[in-house]
Amino acid sequence: MSISPKFTKIHHRQIFHSLGSSSLNQLQRSLPKITPSAIRVPNRGAAIRPISSSAVVASKMVKAIRVHELGGPEVLKWEDVEIGEPKDGEIRVKNKAIGLNFIDVYFRKGVYKASTMPFTPGMEAVGVVTAVGPGLTGRKVGDLVAYAGTPMGAYAEEQILPAEKVIPVPPSIDPVIAASIILKGMTAQFLVRQCFKVEPGHTVLIHAAAGGVGSLLCQWANALGATVIGTVSTNEKAAQAKEDGCHHVILYKEEDFVARVNEITSGNGVEVVYDSVGKDTFEGSLACLKVRGYMVSFGQSSGSPEPVPLSALAAKSLFLTRPSLMQYTLNRDDLLRNASEVFTNVGSGVLRARVNHTYPLSKAAQAHDDLENRRTSGSVVLIPDEC
Repeated sequence: MSISPKFTKIHHRQIFHSLGSSSLNQLQRSLPKITPSAIRVPNRGAAIRPISSSAVVASKMVKAIRVHELGGPEVLKWEDVEIGEPKDGEIRVKNKAIGLNFIDVYFRKGVYKASTMPFTPGMEAVGVVTAVGPGLTGRKVGDLVAYAGTPMGAYAEEQILPAEKVIPVPPSIDPVIAASIILKGMTAQFLVRQCFKVEPGHTVLIHAAAGGVGSLLCQWANALGATVIGTVSTNEKAAQAKEDGCHHVILYKEEDFVARVNEITSGNGVEVVYDSVGKDTFEGSLACLKVRGYMVSFGQSSGSPEPVPLSALAAKSLFLTRPSLMQYTLNRDDLLRNASEVFTNVGSGVLRARVNHTYPLSKAAQAHDDLENRRTSGSVVLIPDEC
């Protein structure tokens, strides 16, 4: 519903001084009633909400990717959506760069369930604050901020975010670099620093070693003093993995990675496996572990693994975990501590972001197709079309 421009220019003080009470009542009865139920309500996950009659003038339309049905990349639709003003504890952010992650594919396919339909995907972005909610301190218009995780809805030109979820971006780090590394880097941080603490002398196996998270895991584990074994699909990706700190690279399409790991470790196995592939590698990953080794399954790009009987772990007293970044950043202190370590390592050169692919946000479907079909390496970043 729209409001006449003439109506928006009426001065309320002028009305009250020039009209008597009876005339004012007649005017109020003659105006159309505007109620929230008369306005279409898009998905809250995209931070686009129903708006009250008092906020109609302040709302505007922005472009976003929307998912109305689950399926392949073709379900990603470029649409107009309505965005209002931030409320208490919220900010509005104009995105400059948006990170693409496999979790976006999981939500699009329905492997993970979005809270509402339709929804706007995306869990990683960097942008400039354009508005702050009433009484909010600590954030101001013009701040460059990043966010990683929830709420979902980064595939949009602008979005509303809880102020407590955003992270200040150091001025020395380019927005595209920050968007490529904030979610992936924080994932790598909790994997090698908290979930299983990698130390000098450890031997680690990293699947998808040339991927967005895999690339950072290789660099970080190497910097921590571990011997790094990585699996990749092509010679080109093998070269990248070596540059990123892999001491041994396995082309899993050409050789049995279990046999090669056994050979590399002289039959001892590895302390930890970081597995984001899932179904195709899960059993082999368990076989690569040494006694009391850690199986860290943090993704399933090839599909969900089959159920694991406890007896499969008993033979070597193995540990199995399926962690998520959200449970390692439950409070703001944890969030800022993790992000600070990531940005510090980027600034010092310990971590190097590989933004090997950028796409216009409107072409997110093509980016998803390339990611799923292993035509990408390193990080993939979506750029809002007007940037």
